[in-house]
Amino acid sequence: MEIFDDLLKFTAVDIIDVILVALLLYYVYKLVKGTVAINIFIGIVIIYIIWKVTQALQMQLLSNILGGFISVGMFALIVVFQQEIRKFLLMIGSTNFGSKRKFFKQLKFLKTETSDDTNIDAIIAACTKMGTTKTGALIVLEHNNSLDFLKATGDEMNIEVTQPIIESIFFKNSPLHDGAIIIENNVVKATRVILPVNNEKTLPQRFGLRHRAAVGITEKTDALALAVSEETGQISYFKNGEFVMFKDTEELSEIIKQDLT
Repeated sequence: MEIFDDLLKFTAVDIIDVILVALLLYYVYKLVKGTVAINIFIGIVIIYIIWKVTQALQMQLLSNILGGFISVGMFALIVVFQQEIRKFLLMIGSTNFGSKRKFFKQLKFLKTETSDDTNIDAIIAACTKMGTTKTGALIVLEHNNSLDFLKATGDEMNIEVTQPIIESIFFKNSPLHDGAIIIENNVVKATRVILPVNNEKTLPQRFGLRHRAAVGITEKTDALALAVSEETGQISYFKNGEFVMFKDTEELSEIIKQDLT
């Protein structure tokens, strides 16, 4: 009966509290999904549940040990999840409340998830064509985090994505071919963009400046990046600061479409 009494005392404030906690957990899951951090996150949740169970069963010794681990472990979490925390803060800070479209894009979990309307097949076809001629390219696909702070480093554009457009931008004699391009909702928003470069020496030597820039932008934001090597013509795909393996361009297309949902 006490459970039913507690349910009857459930107020509007409690409902808001539950919704906000669910919102927070959703964004945390979105940030760590598909990364090594998801395993750490699951481990933390399991330890927390065990701690609460030991408290309920009054297992004082084990409860105190787990409680001490959790209290001290909060500082360790900041180190372990520093990239995810950075992305979370960037996601919150870059939400443009003045733009309804951008605001509702941030809250897209309220509706059934659908694929981004970016023409991925056209982008990959352009990368494949540029690969055959060993034309270097760096393409950034904006996801949830706003990249407006990077667009200002290049030339702002508003061109619909097509295969010929992508190829013409990165044509070696084109004045726009240097730097990266940023694509948002099937529109090239900026060209000649300067990206943050990852300087970790652990990256393979075959990765040049374009690849390091792709790693840099994808580890600092939730953007996706495609790089075409000027030396080998190989297409590389990056997400969460890591190189993503794929068998062929068809599989690559499916992976990107899934990642943009």
